[in-house]
Amino acid sequence: QVQLVESGGGLVQAGGSLRLSCKASGSIFSINTMGWYRQAPGKQRDLVAQMTSGGSTSTANSVKGRFTISRDNAENTAYLQMNSLKPEDTAVYYCSADIETFSRRRFRYWGQGTQVTVSS
Repeated sequence: QVQLVESGGGLVQAGGSLRLSCKASGSIFSINTMGWYRQAPGKQRDLVAQMTSGGSTSTANSVKGRFTISRDNAENTAYLQMNSLKPEDTAVYYCSADIETFSRRRFRYWGQGTQVTVSS
């Protein structure tokens, strides 16, 4: 059993900052890519940023220069530092992790989502 637990969402004014955390736990042998996605009402879920276990990152153009993804591999935790937030960043943010379990099964796991609301 694997769980991803997110925290750090909330309500913030435009121009403010938030830091999201995502901790993976359970029957984990290894984690490759961890990422953050977001989904606004009526829209599809889009990639925000992701990072491999080796440290390679990719970031959506809409958040480049404002959002930074990082990881603590020893703690199986990913972070998303969000600065200069805009109302259009309002969405439910989901953490994902590509995990190989001790039974050698590989699967993409998802967190429950955390709401980020940016007021103008």
